[in-house]
Amino acid sequence: MNTSSESSVLQRARDLAIRLRGHVRYAAGHAPARIAILVFAAATLVFTGLLMLPIASDDGTRTALPDALFTAVSAVTVTGLTTVDTAEHWSMFGQIVILTAIQTGALGVVTIALLLAMMVTRKLGVSSRVFAKESIGANGIGSVGQLLKVVVATTFLIEGMLAVFLVPAFVAAEGAFWPGLWHGIFYAISAFGNAGFTPHEGGLAQFAGNPFVLVPIAVGVFVGSFGFPVFLNLIRVRWTRHKWTLHTKLTLITTTVLLLLGAAAWAGFEWNNPGTVGDEPWWEKIGHAFFASTMLRSGGFSIVDMESSTATTMLLSDALMFVGGGSASTAGGIKVTTLAVLFLAIVAEAKGTRHTNTLGRRLPDGTLRLAISVVFLGATLVFVAAALLTIVSDAKLDRILFEVISAFATCGLSVGISAEVGPFGKYVLTALMLMGRVGPIVLASALALRQRQELYAYPAERPIIG
Repeated sequence: MNTSSESSVLQRARDLAIRLRGHVRYAAGHAPARIAILVFAAATLVFTGLLMLPIASDDGTRTALPDALFTAVSAVTVTGLTTVDTAEHWSMFGQIVILTAIQTGALGVVTIALLLAMMVTRKLGVSSRVFAKESIGANGIGSVGQLLKVVVATTFLIEGMLAVFLVPAFVAAEGAFWPGLWHGIFYAISAFGNAGFTPHEGGLAQFAGNPFVLVPIAVGVFVGSFGFPVFLNLIRVRWTRHKWTLHTKLTLITTTVLLLLGAAAWAGFEWNNPGTVGDEPWWEKIGHAFFASTMLRSGGFSIVDMESSTATTMLLSDALMFVGGGSASTAGGIKVTTLAVLFLAIVAEAKGTRHTNTLGRRLPDGTLRLAISVVFLGATLVFVAAALLTIVSDAKLDRILFEVISAFATCGLSVGISAEVGPFGKYVLTALMLMGRVGPIVLASALALRQRQELYAYPAERPIIG
């Protein structure tokens, strides 16, 4: 190739880079949600390609596309559903790829998208700042960059603290340093990310009686479900409760209530079930109940056989998984604040009050409409996916619904449907995990960005409801 040809190729490459940077700059300023989706899609493709390499599987063969894509999406969306056993199928390289994907998801698609936008454009447009404010609680609209650094630092700090407890626990339990170190780091990231992936064959069942392993994992999942807006608020005002935002208060109160009620209900439904904890001492039954209640809202780890649960417990699990964790957290679902807003609106309507008030604050009508939109989106996705899976699976509807809600809420608990539904069913669940992770974020942020002041109002007329 002569010099002129080389110069022409370099010029075309520079022109392409300039155009690409221009597109990213425009999207960062006018369509930040689009960047979030593109980042998620790009990460999924990269990790899928890596998992399809022969070196990623334990037997050195190429993993089929449906299984590699499913695993990559499950890891990036910090779900935890699998079609192949993580410990048996994947090599150490494959597990490192999965852990990297989990860490990517734990940082959050919004965080990564905004960091990418800042690296390319050097600054964020107004739309991106509003997007950050609505997505990760960046109340100081001029300090989004600093807050993104805090988000990343907080993630690594909490994961490091979990690893400090988990590494010695696994070293002692397994009697070897290097496997214990690897498993401690893996579970620290997977727990805070609410991912539910486990590198042990059979999952955490073999550690069911080891509180030094289970307690840090449960704490990591519980804290990870709060969300970055809560972390940022607590970092700013620490424990000065009167300075907590309404979002922080609603998240902490609702999360605690759901934990206690979920544990009490799970214990009541499974107390005498020999397939789960019926034969265990009473104190271990209570411990199982709190562990299960924590995991059912997006953690995904399990120390009992979910298929052996009672039908009532599975219905309870569906409800808790559908709610999920805190907004802008590593948890999925419609989010606890959405549930709180709807509950408060129902109470206000029952009392006949004009406004929805709580904790000395009034909730805007737009917040209620947004909550309804998120719930409707979630219910629609679950309905469509469940209907599609009934075409390719002979399983009972309660098992299909459990798996579908677990995928949408990025929970990761499974009754074995994921490995039984064939390529079409795997693609359906893969799409559901992606939409369940990105959909509510993009919907909420897009609606927030589209709010505008109306210059006129139509006459009010109330249709008959109920």
